[in-house]
Amino acid sequence: MQIIPAIDIIEGKCVRLTEGDYAQKKIYNENPLEVALEFQDAGIQRLHLVDLDGAKAGKVINWKVLDQIASKTSLAIDFGGGIKEQDDVRIVLESGAIWATVGSVAVKNKSALLQWMQLFGAERFLLGADVKGEAIAIGGWLETTTLNIYDYIADYLNEGIVQIFCTDISKDGKLEGPSIELYKNILQKNPNMQLIASGGVSSIKDLESLQSIGCSGAIVGKAIYEGNISLNELTNFNF
Repeated sequence: MQIIPAIDIIEGKCVRLTEGDYAQKKIYNENPLEVALEFQDAGIQRLHLVDLDGAKAGKVINWKVLDQIASKTSLAIDFGGGIKEQDDVRIVLESGAIWATVGSVAVKNKSALLQWMQLFGAERFLLGADVKGEAIAIGGWLETTTLNIYDYIADYLNEGIVQIFCTDISKDGKLEGPSIELYKNILQKNPNMQLIASGGVSSIKDLESLQSIGCSGAIVGKAIYEGNISLNELTNFNF
């Protein structure tokens, strides 16, 4: 299982939200590159980079932060937040992301996403499945849809998407543990998929639990920034 630290960006700074609420924002570092270099030094190989300004605005904004981290580290980066147009995908991939993370567009404009998958390759997209209960939420989690998580995942797996990350918004940023039962149910229905867990990870024990049920990756954010999980512990984790 891959450990994937998250860097969320607002106004070029590394922040964390609680339950996706922009009013519950905490700045952890003015320089995201410093944070990324610390992850790299700890042996981490992958990074989840989120443009929260972009998610809110509906267009990619913090691509320069991506470009800086991609050019000055060897981290494999997935980047999301505000990818709505083909040009957004191009900017993200040309700025050094290995994967463009998509969520809202996958719900609202499937035909466009399928076109991009043909143009850039389905393997260049990381599909976000953000949920409240079992319903998909989009637009930086500001809008809950009527789309069921299981139908959504099955649909895009059939279209050729390789990796999907799932965030239970009720858990995110609260350090209360991940949604093990939700991930178990998803993997039970799709045993061969690459599922990346996101939200709620609070300890190494949580990571061990996610690994044991078959998750291919785990995104970790606040637990690192608040010191619940040290970079040394991640270095020694059997991933």
